[in-house]
Order: sequence, then structure tokens, then C-alpha cells
Amino acid sequence: MITTPQAARPAGDGPDRTTTLITTKTELRARRAELEGTVAAVFTMGALHEGHLALVARARELADHVLLTDFVNPLQFGPGEDYEAYPRDLDADLAVVDGLVDLVFAPAVEEMYPVLPPTVSVTAGRAGTILEGAARPGHFDGVVTVVTKLLQLTSPQLAVFGRKDAQQLAIIQRLVADLDLPVRIEPVEIHREASGLARSSRNAYLSDQGREQALALSRTIAAARDAAPSAAAVRRALVAAVDRAEIDWDYALALDPATLEEITADHRGEALVVLAGRVEDVRLLDAAVVVATAD
Repeated sequence: MITTPQAARPAGDGPDRTTTLITTKTELRARRAELEGTVAAVFTMGALHEGHLALVARARELADHVLLTDFVNPLQFGPGEDYEAYPRDLDADLAVVDGLVDLVFAPAVEEMYPVLPPTVSVTAGRAGTILEGAARPGHFDGVVTVVTKLLQLTSPQLAVFGRKDAQQLAIIQRLVADLDLPVRIEPVEIHREASGLARSSRNAYLSDQGREQALALSRTIAAARDAAPSAAAVRRALVAAVDRAEIDWDYALALDPATLEEITADHRGEALVVLAGRVEDVRLLDAAVVVATAD
């Protein structure tokens, strides 16, 4: 049951908890102070689906309380990206997570940004200008600014992010490390359909034939995993996928997760495999982490 901020809420450690909607930073701080034990945060822009529920489920496994934010962040929309058209249905979102999270923070833009654009903001640096950032200038600066604000406001012990938006996850991990923010970032594996296709709201735009074609992404992920632990073999698997041109590839790369630079054959340790391409004019992403221990 969704309650107002004034309603009493029992401790949220059972399978069914009361979910409280709050809309102001003052209310958020007051409610956050009442939560005893560990708190996990799940940051969203609404339009909640099964992928978000996988994040919530992981957060519930790891913490005593779960705090979800529902905010369409204007700073991460660039020219030509229709911020006004982004889907917003708070009632539907609340129905999706009712009883699963303790708090839903859904502020107005004016609440989050009294001055827009803000006088002071955060930059993602070079990592925010490549790959997805090259196509969307300023996008990741907007992401790290709002994530920094939300981490300050929610003060969680951990924050849960999905691996599908791999560049975003890597940048947020660097944000926390570089700014010494007192939170653990918990990556959650990609939620996949039975076919292997990474779940996304964009999949709804694909025809049956398009869904079959889109499996080129998950097959490429599987090929990269099979090629590990050889860094050179992982690179060859990605080049071969692009050469087959089963989809309109934007990129298929293996990156050093610390720098987002493409790995070389002598790379050792984790490598971030990132894929992006178009099927039926729908842009799809996929990602995985592999470990390289040999040339």
C-alpha cells in the first residue's frame, strides 16, 4: 500500500512492506533518518519494467531497506532528444514497486534543480565523451551530476546499477572512487529474455524477424566469453562479429573498465565487453565482463 509521508510505516524487513511516496528533499532526509540498518538505493527515470524489478530484488537481498528514486533528469537530455516526450506515469510506477521498496522519491524538477542549469555540476571527463557519449554530448555529465546529488540525498550504504548500460556503470564506479564517495556500487547482471536478448523497453519496437536478428548481440557476448581468457581471442571474436554485419553495428569493443580504453593483447584482468547496434532502426545495447589471463 502506498502511503503519504505522514502515515505510519512498519519496519521494512518482511516480504510485504509499506511503500511511502515522498516528493521533497526535506521529507526524504527525514524519512531516511528513520531507517535503521542498511539502505540500498535504486535510481531510475521511471517507466519501470522487469529490468528495474531485478535491481530492486537484488537490493532487497543486500539491504534492510530499499529506496527507489523516480526522476526524469533533464540534464542528461541533449539537443534533438525529446525530454518532454519521455514517458512519465508515476501512478503506474508506484503500482509496480508497491510493497517492494520502503521509499519512492519522486521530486519535481524545481525541487532537484532550483537553478537550471545548475551553477555547479559534475563532469564525467573524457570517459563521458566516447562511445555513447560521442553520440550524446553532455549526457554523462548530466548522469554523474544527478547521481552525485541523489547519493548525497539518500545516503545509502550501497547503490544498485545494471550492467546493460555498461559505460554508465563504469563511469559511476569511477565517480565513487575518484570522489571518495562513501557508497558501494553493486552491479547486477543483465536481465535477459528466454532467447538471450537483453531485456529493454526498446525490444517492443522489434518485429519477430527483428528479434531474431537482434540475437546477434547475445551471440557475440557468448563468443567473447568463450574466447576468454585470451585477450587477443576476445578482440578477434568482436572483430569477427562486426565483419559478419548481421546487424548495423555502432561498436563491439573490449575495454579496460578503469579507463574505458580498448584493451590490447597483453591486457590482464577484467575487460568490459560493450556492444551497440541497430536493428530495424532500434538501437540496442549489450555488455558483459570477461577476465583476461593470457595473450
